[in-house]
Amino acid sequence: MKLRITLAVAAAALASAPAFAQQQGVTKTEILIGTIQDLSGPLAGYGKQARNGMQLRIDELNEQGTIHGRKLRLIAEDDGYDPKKAVLAAQKLVNQDKIFIMAGHLGTAQNMASMPVQFEKNVVNFMPITAAREMYEPFHRLKYSFAATYFDQIRLALPKLAKDKAAKKVCTIYQDDDFGLEVLRGAEAGLKSVGMELGEKTSYKRGATDFSSQVARMKAANCDLVVLGTIIRETIGTIAEARKTGFNPTFLGSSAAYTDLIHKLGGKAMDGLYATMTVQHPYLDEASQPIRFWAQKYKTRFNEDPTVFSVYGYTIIDQFIKAAQKAGPNLTTDTFVKTMDTMTFEPDMFGGARATYTATKRLGNDQSRLSQIVDGKWKVVSDYLK
Repeated sequence: MKLRITLAVAAAALASAPAFAQQQGVTKTEILIGTIQDLSGPLAGYGKQARNGMQLRIDELNEQGTIHGRKLRLIAEDDGYDPKKAVLAAQKLVNQDKIFIMAGHLGTAQNMASMPVQFEKNVVNFMPITAAREMYEPFHRLKYSFAATYFDQIRLALPKLAKDKAAKKVCTIYQDDDFGLEVLRGAEAGLKSVGMELGEKTSYKRGATDFSSQVARMKAANCDLVVLGTIIRETIGTIAEARKTGFNPTFLGSSAAYTDLIHKLGGKAMDGLYATMTVQHPYLDEASQPIRFWAQKYKTRFNEDPTVFSVYGYTIIDQFIKAAQKAGPNLTTDTFVKTMDTMTFEPDMFGGARATYTATKRLGNDQSRLSQIVDGKWKVVSDYLK
């Protein structure tokens, strides 16, 4: 009888402490990935596409194989592009759903608000969809970022464009938050490097729809190049208002404005807009056969055309899969971080630059290219800017 009780106690002890139970979000058969997207607010066009891109790569893996016997499952939460809701979404994913990793969270202010919730529970913030420096600075072992920062994008692109266009007065309109300020600072640093400074600065509150007063200020100041710290509807609204009033400077946006929604929703008036970009928009008639094939596959799955945000989502999960495979069967936050700190991701069909990570380098690369809307379609117009 004693022996039976002892064996039962020993069995219970072993059952209560298997290797898999020690790591949140990882079981013998599954890895749980969380993401927070704007699915109902001003950036819902981005958020839904990013989520779909992530789901496409997860479906591919689950249909074709596993990561050391484990399938992937994605739980997506909607924050409506509101930092307060992002915190609530992070609390649910981290404490209730018990995700292993937070992947591709969209938005600068939203990530800033929710990262402390994750870090308290040792959950990595993996490749957030924002190009803010705070996604890898100050250093934190749980931060990994893939996007050349808004700061560096504008810092490198603006002097080149200002010189090409012989601009005399460079101005900016920017969103009054962490995102917009990064674009503003990049513009100031870029101009300083060529002995210039901003002639006019004007901002707007997140969610604004009327940009007439800001455009009037820039027109009155005779700005001939305008840096846009804007996203979708603010980019369209600013340029449309400018065209309407006969104000036609060169417009330069960041990768936040690099989306087909600009020319689809804004129409002909958007022709001429420049934006920095890190990966190529996947048009269905793209000359590259692999991109064309991928885009058709995406459209078949989701019944809509993919965008560059679909590519971001897809690539983020692809990189997670590569690192998790390399980390081996004992997947924990520690083994994942240790593996990520040795990872190099080579350029893929979408044209992203080579990305490397180390124990002290948590931004994969700082390079971007210039693209321009020509006849209603984004065309790459520069090599990687250095």
